[in-house]
Amino acid sequence: MLSGQLARRLFSMAGRVCLPRGSAGSGTIGPVEAAIRTKLDQALNPEVLELRNESGGHAVPPGSETHFRVAVVSSRFEGLSPLQRHRLVHAALSEELAGPVHALAIQAQTPAQWRENPQLDASPPCLGGSKKTRGTP
Repeated sequence: MLSGQLARRLFSMAGRVCLPRGSAGSGTIGPVEAAIRTKLDQALNPEVLELRNESGGHAVPPGSETHFRVAVVSSRFEGLSPLQRHRLVHAALSEELAGPVHALAIQAQTPAQWRENPQLDASPPCLGGSKKTRGTP
């Protein structure tokens, strides 16, 4: 049986697997993840909303909700540039981005774009620590 951390890393590397709801491995949704889901549902009425808590792959305490990747597919994005789409997502999540959420990777697509490639992208592995601890300038 794979450990939770190893399984998450393998799933992340596969790229197509989204660990929904409680992706930190506990099987439950934390309060920050729940707020993100609710606010994006209300603001954008998405056809698809995939959210992955990637905090477990970073140098944060277990159970943290600080790093997320989201795919939001909404007809509200029709005719908008990527920057305008991201601004809509940021506006909906302004409270979370000002507080507990340190990083948010956003895939904001129209339904047609999602049909062409219906998957949540994979994030690169965290290098951990700071530049000082990695020995880079």
